[in-house]
Amino acid sequence: MADDLGDEWWKSDGAGAGGGSSSADPSDNEEKEKDTDMIEMMQQEPTSVPASPEKDKQPKECFLLPAKKKEEGAPKTKKRRKKKISDLLAKSEPKPGVPEDLQKLVMDQLSIKRSVIELEELKLPDSCFLPANDLSHSLSSYLKQICPKWAKLRKNHKEKKSVVMLIICSSALRALELIRSMSAFKGDCKVLKLFAKHIKIQEQVKLLEKGVVHLGVGTPGRIKALIQQDVLNLNSLKYLVFDWNWRDQKLRRLMDIPEIKKEVLELLEMKLISLCRAESLKLGLF
Repeated sequence: MADDLGDEWWKSDGAGAGGGSSSADPSDNEEKEKDTDMIEMMQQEPTSVPASPEKDKQPKECFLLPAKKKEEGAPKTKKRRKKKISDLLAKSEPKPGVPEDLQKLVMDQLSIKRSVIELEELKLPDSCFLPANDLSHSLSSYLKQICPKWAKLRKNHKEKKSVVMLIICSSALRALELIRSMSAFKGDCKVLKLFAKHIKIQEQVKLLEKGVVHLGVGTPGRIKALIQQDVLNLNSLKYLVFDWNWRDQKLRRLMDIPEIKKEVLELLEMKLISLCRAESLKLGLF
């Protein structure tokens, strides 16, 4: 009897320990169901993998937004290109210079910060101008026209540090070209090159002081410098000729080059305008 009870106790105790269905704890079943649900959810949801730093370094694509369409009928704005002197002159036909061109230029440029009385003293009279070149002359033929008594003038000229005629041009190369082209006019007179390229001003000073010079051809800057140093005086000067109509490679004339124009005006203002007003100096436009 005791053995039978002992066996039954073991069986009942074993059933409790073994987790039989009759004596299982309901809370254990709930926990198992929760664990099962969690596993199913983890299997369904994709696992998030942290982005690798190498991928972040790769360049990102840029997308340009389409430009806004301009309203129909709206005027298009164009950038205005600055017009050059060569552009303007290329379209225009060559016209010979006339005295009014120089007169207007002098008054327009020298009228700044000057009174009416001062402007009157800077005005070039019509009587000081010689006939202008109509583009049909060579330099020799033009000089013969405006100065028919050249042979007599050069023969009577004896004063050093002065010239009878000055020809003003824009460059040293142009001065050499003019000297070569006047051989039929100059005769045996002494011609001096009055420009800065390859010639020091001291050399020109020595030539002016050493002997008699009849004719000078050069640039306004060097001529102005010699006058300022009192090496070239204007006592014997009778003719001043501007190389007015000739154009360089950029189609610029003498007065189209800003620095040359400035020096010419300064040269005129120094003493030449007063000589013109005194009727002792004649101006020519070649």
